[in-house]
Amino acid sequence: MPLKIKQRFSDFLSQAKQHAAFEIPLFPLNTVLFPGGKLPLRVFEPRYMEMVSACLKEKKVFGICLIHSGQETRVPAQPEQVGTLVEIINWDMQQLGVLEIGVIGTQRFRIEASHAEKNALIMAQVIGIAEEPPLPLPKQHQACATILRRIIEHLGEERFALPLRYDDSVWVGYRLAELLPLKRSVRQNMLEMNDSLVRIEILHRFLSQQGLLQ
Repeated sequence: MPLKIKQRFSDFLSQAKQHAAFEIPLFPLNTVLFPGGKLPLRVFEPRYMEMVSACLKEKKVFGICLIHSGQETRVPAQPEQVGTLVEIINWDMQQLGVLEIGVIGTQRFRIEASHAEKNALIMAQVIGIAEEPPLPLPKQHQACATILRRIIEHLGEERFALPLRYDDSVWVGYRLAELLPLKRSVRQNMLEMNDSLVRIEILHRFLSQQGLLQ
């Protein structure tokens, strides 16, 4: 098979995979997590303890979504329709009945359908959202990378997944959207956005309005 045809076939399979629905458990939170972002979680509810145990045993992912309505604990909350798949990267149990885990966001997804299990765990049929390809950070937005670098140096680089890509519009936009004091609804809009240049432009404007670029 000629190389070009092989590449087209590979691209076709990749696109088809993006649009194939699959089932995952959901962990609705009052937090928006972006691809590449790290998040520590304290897990103590039985439904989530079971979920994490199964994910660790079977090396599976779960989804984190911002809560649209409801609360984090007890009855199932209604999640936003776009969230982020996560992998568990570390875990510990220093207190009986409380599991501390660290996760990293991998890929965005959109919920097609969902239901609550008997234990109140939400299961959802989701479709993966195509990864935004790396895009060089335009010169007019270099100040955004400078601000981000200062924030990360202040918080500690160990809190972030390597590599630190200060030259990538997608990565800089994701990290700023996580770290800046934005409303949750604004963060959610940033997550759902598929244009990294529009995202970085909005964040640049916010930094300018806050007087942080002077």
